[in-house]
Amino acid sequence: MADFPGKVNTQTSSPQLETGPTHIMNASIDLNFIKSVPGILLLVEIVFGLLVWALISSAAYWAVPAYGWVLFVSITLWILTIVLFIMLTFDMRQNVPFVSWPLALLVFYAVACILYFTAFLANAVSVTAFIKGYHFDHMAASAFFGILVTIAYGASTAFAYMEWKGDGGNAAMTTVPV
Repeated sequence: MADFPGKVNTQTSSPQLETGPTHIMNASIDLNFIKSVPGILLLVEIVFGLLVWALISSAAYWAVPAYGWVLFVSITLWILTIVLFIMLTFDMRQNVPFVSWPLALLVFYAVACILYFTAFLANAVSVTAFIKGYHFDHMAASAFFGILVTIAYGASTAFAYMEWKGDGGNAAMTTVPV
């Protein structure tokens, strides 16, 4: 009976994760997201966004100041889209429950669509500066892929809007454990 207090664990908080290769992160890969339309759209945005900024940066973009804006938008949104893809693929939304994810995704995609549309317009208008030069094909192709990325962000905005309105816009529905 003297051993009793030493054998009882009165800890009421959640147990600590063991340190090891299997418990580095509390995340799982959501393969269904990668196969879904929003997941495929994110991959399209990443690939075409890469093509936009790679084509512009491989040409003489410094000759036209508008391409600074196009590069800023395309590179910034490319990086943010990769981060978002990683977060959604590894289902990290569960680790940040205080964020209204449907609304956050809707705002991100809407802002990205608007910014990419302005970058596309700047790119398309500035292509004529390279019409007789070696880099005309690069700039024209970047404008083409720029409108494709804009369309992809627009489609993602539509899907995010449907997801946001799907629960009636009730924030309490995202905080109730299932």
